Amino acid sequence: MARNFKTLEVWKLGYDLTLRFYKLTENFPDHELNNFISQIRRASSSIPLNIAEGCSRHTKNSFLQFLRYAYGSCRELEVLLMLSKDLKYINIKDYEEMNEEVDKLGRKLYVFIEKVTKEKWFSYFK
Repeated sequence: MARNFKTLEVWKLGYDLTLRFYKLTENFPDHELNNFISQIRRASSSIPLNIAEGCSRHTKNSFLQFLRYAYGSCRELEVLLMLSKDLKYINIKDYEEMNEEVDKLGRKLYVFIEKVTKEKWFSYFK
């Protein structure tokens, strides 16, 4: 039976972050649409998507694997944000704000992965 991923704080944060990245990339140059914009949107949406898919899995190890994919995508976003700033696609204020949110989510995902590893994973669902 699938677990309700919508009750997880890491899923909620990932979903909200995805919406923010879609909005942020609206102002990127058009020539980046099929490359850089696509990569940022894919990496950001990968976080809540992998959490949701992991919740449908029947074993703890499978769930953990999808959480690790989400964590990897979160760290990928850090580099994409740095590139966005250095290419002057975003200003310093937006970079710092988004980077703080990405880092916050990354830390929460890491802690969640550690907890699920040590405990019964289904205890995190309501």
